[in-house]
Amino acid sequence: MSIPTQAHTIIIGGGIVGCSTAYHLAQMGRSDVLLLEQGRLTCGTTWHAAGLVGQLRPNRTMTRMSRYGIELYSRLEAETGLATGWKQCGSVTVARTAERLQVLRKQVGLARGFGVECELITPAEAGKLYPLMRTDDLQGAVWIPGDGKANPADLTMSLAKGARNRGVKIVEGVEVLDVLVEQGASGPRVAGVLTNQGEVRCELLVNCAGQWARQLGAKAGVNVPLYSAEHFYLVTGQIPGVHTMLPVLRDPDGFIYYKEEVGGLVMGGFEPVAKPWKMDTIPATFQFELLGEDWDQFEILMTNAMHRTPCLETAEIKMLLNGPESFTPDGNFILGEAPELRNFFVAAGFNSAGIANGGGAGRLMAEWIVGGEAPTDLWDVDIRRFGPFTANKKALHDRTAETLGLHYAMRWPRQELQAARPLRTSPLYDTLLAKGAEFGSKNGWERANYFKPEGAAAPGYGLGRPAWLPWMQAEQRATREAVALYDQSSFAKLLLQGRDALAVLQRLCANEMDVPVGKMVYTALLNERGGFESDLTVIREAAQRFLIITGSAQSVRDADWIGRHIAADEHAMLSDVTAMTCVLSLMGPNARELLARVSPADLSPQGLKFSWTAEIDLGHARVRAARMSYVGGPGYELHVPVEMTRHVYQALMAAGADLGLRDAGYYALDALRIEAGRRAWGAELGPDETPFEAGLEYAVKLDKPTDFIGKAALLAAHGQPLRKKLVTLVLQEAEAYAWGGEAIVLGGETVGEISSVGWSPRAGACVALGYVRGATALQAHAGTPASIDLWGQATAVTLHDTWPPKP
Repeated sequence: MSIPTQAHTIIIGGGIVGCSTAYHLAQMGRSDVLLLEQGRLTCGTTWHAAGLVGQLRPNRTMTRMSRYGIELYSRLEAETGLATGWKQCGSVTVARTAERLQVLRKQVGLARGFGVECELITPAEAGKLYPLMRTDDLQGAVWIPGDGKANPADLTMSLAKGARNRGVKIVEGVEVLDVLVEQGASGPRVAGVLTNQGEVRCELLVNCAGQWARQLGAKAGVNVPLYSAEHFYLVTGQIPGVHTMLPVLRDPDGFIYYKEEVGGLVMGGFEPVAKPWKMDTIPATFQFELLGEDWDQFEILMTNAMHRTPCLETAEIKMLLNGPESFTPDGNFILGEAPELRNFFVAAGFNSAGIANGGGAGRLMAEWIVGGEAPTDLWDVDIRRFGPFTANKKALHDRTAETLGLHYAMRWPRQELQAARPLRTSPLYDTLLAKGAEFGSKNGWERANYFKPEGAAAPGYGLGRPAWLPWMQAEQRATREAVALYDQSSFAKLLLQGRDALAVLQRLCANEMDVPVGKMVYTALLNERGGFESDLTVIREAAQRFLIITGSAQSVRDADWIGRHIAADEHAMLSDVTAMTCVLSLMGPNARELLARVSPADLSPQGLKFSWTAEIDLGHARVRAARMSYVGGPGYELHVPVEMTRHVYQALMAAGADLGLRDAGYYALDALRIEAGRRAWGAELGPDETPFEAGLEYAVKLDKPTDFIGKAALLAAHGQPLRKKLVTLVLQEAEAYAWGGEAIVLGGETVGEISSVGWSPRAGACVALGYVRGATALQAHAGTPASIDLWGQATAVTLHDTWPPKP
């Protein structure tokens, strides 16, 4: 079939995600769509996918996406006339250990809040649902009757037919050789593609190329960090007792899953140490192909499967399938418009869950394209969560060996990935490491989580009260009673300067940005719905120069959001200057006395007012001191040139010994900011939360003379009943330790979930932040008795609109 010379939208890749995106674009009225497939539809990885479809995901948005996918798959055959193989057979997930059962109990509590029918069952009940299974070593299980399975190839063909029926053109056998780029009003933009059949011009391109997505992105200068791993499953002959509606079975402690197929079993899994595919460039001719068997790699899965289902010991083994699938550095898929190139969208890296997520992800992608911005909070899967450094192939190879296994491995609270570390470090990394720092990683940055006493080993992970808690509490005491030093050099820092810099910020920021030089402003960046695209701090360094300080993970996202809103005729330049300065935060009542010992500057409340900054001498260095505190109470942030950071740190340490100065880490910082009621983007704040719901009206100036993005939505919502409301929760049992994500229960109903939690010295217990919804959001809370579902146990809490109560 010949290809046209132009189309409004080109989709590259004819797997389930490409066909789903085409289907949903056409459903939304975008029919001038051309889908190009280098081979035949499904020939990449879709054709050999296992086809498991589950509803429950880690958060509300992703669960909603998966539930929509099931609804779509269940009705698609009636619409197109093509079978999809969808069967709502339900799923059983079993727990071998007490800890796994605790995790399943938590998931059940959240599932009910998300609207998913879900039931905790006994091993005996699980055995009745899945009679082939050995149950004598199980602790319990979860039954989700709405889950099921589908035939991946049939499902994709049905989506493709639905798209064609609405005008989408699908052409097979067309290889994209290059991406055409031209200069647009706000930077480089997609202009078309060069194929083996000639050029095709377009306005918009969607990269749904699966495991080829990284290679395709590279042609356009776009980073799509994914890497293929060999992925295995076994196919048996017919087994007595296996029937079409046998549930999907997952045994995550054994790393394995099962589904029925033609009267036999498909059994696969996610081994703890995966085998990345050693293929630097995947050829376009790799179509409907598999890799060789590797029984040594599969051995751990086979051993666990014969234990769980002894029938495999005598079953006919028809084949061991080894089909490569792509995985991402954090185990979440990749969605959205690339920050490097306007109108270049990506939907790829589905980590062996493309069938389960493809239906919903295709709709989200189409909504993003048609609506001009993400339709909901998609930060977990947003392509802008990855920095340019994640394009490193060796790092991707090494991380893939780790992330594949995490699908079924026990995911402990605050568990850190280990591969490809350390990478981005502050000048103090070696110093802090020698002083006992235990590091975590954020956007590649090594950050001290807490400090171990000399000679102590790092404790292992667990679900209860952590062994590091006493060490962190000592850091908290120093912060509240003396002075603590936090290395926050990983803060992202963006410099906006030029004649129109202020005009750009006034249009983007909800707060008033026309402030005197030296003033620091906390502000929201809102989307058109009035939700937080970011929250950040801006320092006006000069009349036409503004330093923007934002979260460690948000550098690419925020730079993209700001950059795309600078008009072509505006004189404003945005630069990422993160690596040029470090941030050392001095927090605590002795912070000013300590600074006075190393600086001659006037740091009195009159000399340096709260939320103001000044350039000062410190030791032999020049730094910018900002009077503020993220943890509540007195404090300063010191912005130090990288090359002077070691000197400044040593000067502070030498001068502060008798003032109780000690190093402190991010665990203490996070817990204290929760105690102080400080919100964090990605936890309490995101594109679906408004300043009214988050209790941050003070950071919004609806009466400022300049119009700003989101103002109309806020004016419309002002005075209206809240959909949800952020509250503080105080746990009533000092020994109970929560980690985040727990369901909030009031009157026997799940009314919300915890977004952040940490130990509070003031309460002598854990204190949390979380959103409550519905009628609970419309009530005033000044100690409302409620509970949280803590690993399946009801744990008493009180709810507060303001905490601690003001005198």
